[in-house]
Amino acid sequence: MRYTWSCMGHQIAMRGISKAYGSTVANQDVSFDLAPGEIHALLGENGAGKTTLMNILFGMVRADAGEIHIDGQKVDLDGPQDALDQGIGMVHQHFMLVQGFTVAENVVLGTEAAWNLRLSHKEVENRVAESARRLRFEIDPHRRVSDLPIDTQQRVEIFKLLYRGADVLILDEPTSSLGPAQVDDLFATLKALRDDGRSIVVVTHKLNEVMEIADRVTMLRNGKNVATAEKGSYDEQALARMMTGSEVHEVTVTGTESSGRESIYRVQDLVVHRGERLHAVHGVSFDVRPGEIVGISGVEGNGQRELVDALAGVAEVESGTVALDGQDITAASALDLRRRGVSAIPEDRQSWGLVLDMSVADNLALSDVPAGRFSRRGFLRPKAVKRSARRLLEEYDVRPADAGLLVLALSGGNQQKVVIAREMSREHRVLIAANPTQGVDVGATEYVHQRLLEDRSEGKAVVLVSIDLDELLKLADRIIVLFRGKIAYQAARNECTVDDIALAMAGTPGRGAEITEEEAAEPAAAAEAT
Repeated sequence: MRYTWSCMGHQIAMRGISKAYGSTVANQDVSFDLAPGEIHALLGENGAGKTTLMNILFGMVRADAGEIHIDGQKVDLDGPQDALDQGIGMVHQHFMLVQGFTVAENVVLGTEAAWNLRLSHKEVENRVAESARRLRFEIDPHRRVSDLPIDTQQRVEIFKLLYRGADVLILDEPTSSLGPAQVDDLFATLKALRDDGRSIVVVTHKLNEVMEIADRVTMLRNGKNVATAEKGSYDEQALARMMTGSEVHEVTVTGTESSGRESIYRVQDLVVHRGERLHAVHGVSFDVRPGEIVGISGVEGNGQRELVDALAGVAEVESGTVALDGQDITAASALDLRRRGVSAIPEDRQSWGLVLDMSVADNLALSDVPAGRFSRRGFLRPKAVKRSARRLLEEYDVRPADAGLLVLALSGGNQQKVVIAREMSREHRVLIAANPTQGVDVGATEYVHQRLLEDRSEGKAVVLVSIDLDELLKLADRIIVLFRGKIAYQAARNECTVDDIALAMAGTPGRGAEITEEEAAEPAAAAEAT
């Protein structure tokens, strides 16, 4: 892809940036440079200060100390609009789009066109469409954002910034919800923007992405600069050592004896609605034996989220059954499922996994308070809640390890660790884990993998839903791919390849596929709805 708008990104220099929240230091005397026409990766563990530093550059957070220079001139950014006026835009990990608005309405929201009463709605859409054509962005300005797949919503975010004149783009964990083909498309877009002279910062903790996309990398650890290096002067092992301060050891996966055991968890012909007319999950069947990890993947929007919601008891099942030890638990509530030994790590930690304006300790205790673990004679024991929280914070390396802190104040990766700590530390026989390592760093990822394998070795049944194919190929005993709510492919781990899975995710029948060419060619569910 090549763009017809050519420009020159700004030279950015951040010097001596410091930011603290109470006793928690997010950034300490950090310096960062961004040159025109480069992709610069900002790498670090969860809580290293990456997002805080970029929020300062985008004007969302004000630094306690330090200076920002753009093209040699010191600037004072009092808010995101100041940053946009300087040509700096940011795509956040959680998109800032109004789901009920169209693409055109989101693009012009807050701009002069949105307030120009002389412009009709059609004229606004035509302006957006013309800009999209000039930038060669394949975006339909008439589509409602809520109807778009996740990668297209991300493209809308990028296009929205370009429409507003940004030539410095900051992307925070941009691939966290994307499949392999979508990541390739995103990287092609970023490289094309770089080649046109724009400056791009990619905030990430994924080492393979740094190797693929970055011209330079700056490493943060505990809020401080560790190193800045040019492409070609490092490999993944060197980056891992710099990021964690120690060697990261690969988790060893050994075989299990689950093949001879009867299933303890069985899903049969499951159908789950999306809206009034659509089947998000359509006739899905699988079972899980004790000591087995069944991996489920698919491009965002093909039924994985609705499947997890149904299995966790927060979405209604239209038809089909879910059974544990032969007992029907299809209609069981989330609380009842937990009492029966089902733990669930939701995909959307902020909407379903956490209460953001409650403390870390209270969030860790959410599962156990209804069961009476922290109560005596009907009264809650706050000291017991905090003692348990401090133990889990240390065990799962949540930073900062402050049980009284609002969970909202934690980085995204550390919020994820809180959810993982709560769900995996409680007694359970079945674990439903939806993208459990999304947004967590390499060290924490290896730790979570080890805990999943411990569940497996202890004879528990694990359903691992993940967008990360390497993760599935590393951990899962069997892999299932969903496409448009149906099982498109399934095979034992030692019988499938990344190519097999990627083809099935794209709806292309291949070796081991369980969909026909006719089924793959059917209109997408969203198109059927319209």
